[in-house]
Amino acid sequence: MPAPRKYPPELIERGVQMVAAIRQGDPGRSGAIRQVGELLSIHPEVLRHWVKKADAENEEKVRAGGPESLNLRRLERENAELRRVNSILKAAAILFAAEIERAS
Repeated sequence: MPAPRKYPPELIERGVQMVAAIRQGDPGRSGAIRQVGELLSIHPEVLRHWVKKADAENEEKVRAGGPESLNLRRLERENAELRRVNSILKAAAILFAAEIERAS
């Protein structure tokens, strides 16, 4: 008989989702697995294993999806970049408006 699982499946799923959200928000950030592990009281190596497994499963799904899912990922990246540029332009417009108002 196999050993009982120490962590419930809901906790596993939540931990993987939290790491993915942190990585998506700040891709260059390190220590996301350790931080989430401490927050959820999960050993970081156990969480790292779950994340690697989920990444492999997601990669397999992308490969199975064919060019459509690759195109979707490209469009999602492009959309994120356009949102970032748009926020910069809005901030610049506010700055220039304040400058014009001061000059008047």
